[in-house]
Amino acid sequence: MFPKDKFARAASLYRTTHRYCHEKFHGASRKTKILSAGALFLGAFTLGAAGFAPAEPDTSDAPVHAIVKDLALPDLQQQVAQLEDREEYYVNEDKVRAGDTLATLLTRLGVDDSAAASFIKSDTLARAVMQLRAGKRVTARTSEDGELQQLTATLSDSRDGPVNNLLIERDGDKFKASTAPAVLERRIEMRSGQIRSSLFAATDNAQIPDSIATQIVDMFATNINFASDLRRGDRFNVVYETFYNNGEPVRTGRVLAGEFTNAGNTYQAVWFDEPGSKIGGGYYSFDGKSLKKAFLKSPLAFTRISSGFSMRMHPILGIWKQHTGVDFAAPTGTPIHASGDGVIDFVGKQNGYGNIVVIKHWNNYSTAYGHMSRFAADIRKGTKVSQGDVIGYVGMTGWATGPHLHYEFRISNVPRNPLSVEVPNAQPLAGAQLQRFRSVSTDMNRRLALLRPAGENGNVALASR
Repeated sequence: MFPKDKFARAASLYRTTHRYCHEKFHGASRKTKILSAGALFLGAFTLGAAGFAPAEPDTSDAPVHAIVKDLALPDLQQQVAQLEDREEYYVNEDKVRAGDTLATLLTRLGVDDSAAASFIKSDTLARAVMQLRAGKRVTARTSEDGELQQLTATLSDSRDGPVNNLLIERDGDKFKASTAPAVLERRIEMRSGQIRSSLFAATDNAQIPDSIATQIVDMFATNINFASDLRRGDRFNVVYETFYNNGEPVRTGRVLAGEFTNAGNTYQAVWFDEPGSKIGGGYYSFDGKSLKKAFLKSPLAFTRISSGFSMRMHPILGIWKQHTGVDFAAPTGTPIHASGDGVIDFVGKQNGYGNIVVIKHWNNYSTAYGHMSRFAADIRKGTKVSQGDVIGYVGMTGWATGPHLHYEFRISNVPRNPLSVEVPNAQPLAGAQLQRFRSVSTDMNRRLALLRPAGENGNVALASR
């Protein structure tokens, strides 16, 4: 049955329909009036019925049928027994402190195990724990009574050396030690500092490692004398690599970019090393010009000149003869370094030179290294070498009266004095290499810009090496 308000609206609709039919079909035949009026009435009634259909039934008072099921509770005593049977371990982590002994370190780690201490002292690998530097992190897992189950530490030999994880494990009543290469995470650090007294004081204040400070000196030593040229207020910005293992910094890497403002002039450098490149890695100005001299003045690290590039009485032939190179006196076995990037053009014996290596460089430059006692193991014709690579060792083969290196610098195969010749910078980047370099330098320049004080616009000078 309709509610009253809905019934009233339906009646009103009927009356309206009836009046419409009377007006519409006045004068029509009786049959037409009946059919048309009936159709309109049925349509109106249908619409009215559709428009005033009752709402969903109210189910708030409907009965609720609950399903109740008993669930079996777990056996609490059985759970407690399982927990009591499970062996519990305790993990402690600490850092090596200056003056630590193995006993004091193990005590802080909660280890009370004389067998473990004896193993660490006697085993070749495990003994590395006793040689860890202060600040290195060590983690130990022990039983409730302090019996060592596992000990881990990170080992690193040097800045460029391998990084390994040391693992000492209990195996029954015995122990075993092993190492595995660490998977390092590379992070890029960005730091800035200001000179107040010295460079190393400034880098310490900026929490920059000493190895990075040393690289800063190497980068800009050609332009800045760090012993006498520094001024209070000089600033520097540096971007460098740090390598982490399990969240712990284990070593620093290379300086990727840096700038140093000294006496109002700003010197900049960015590292670029493309795999497979003939020129090798090196520092460049932001326009792609190399900051490295193409050739070293001396292929030996520590030496003295025993004979220069001049006319002299030949010590063996006994006649006046042009000496076409420079002799560097050094003990037999002293390493000889390639003075520039290039390709080995000749390796072997050659007349009075004895054992000699000739390196062909770019733009008609070549260098020769004579009287070697022996060659480096991997040196052969066609081998690519980079500046500083060891190619052989000082000797006295050929026409020599004592151990020394005969070093020649040649341009189009004509010997020139290596001590006075105008040594060019290394070959600049070009073509596709320059395009790839620009993407690197753009990124580094943005990083350096973040480190600069607001509104700083110093004169940028191109650092040279």
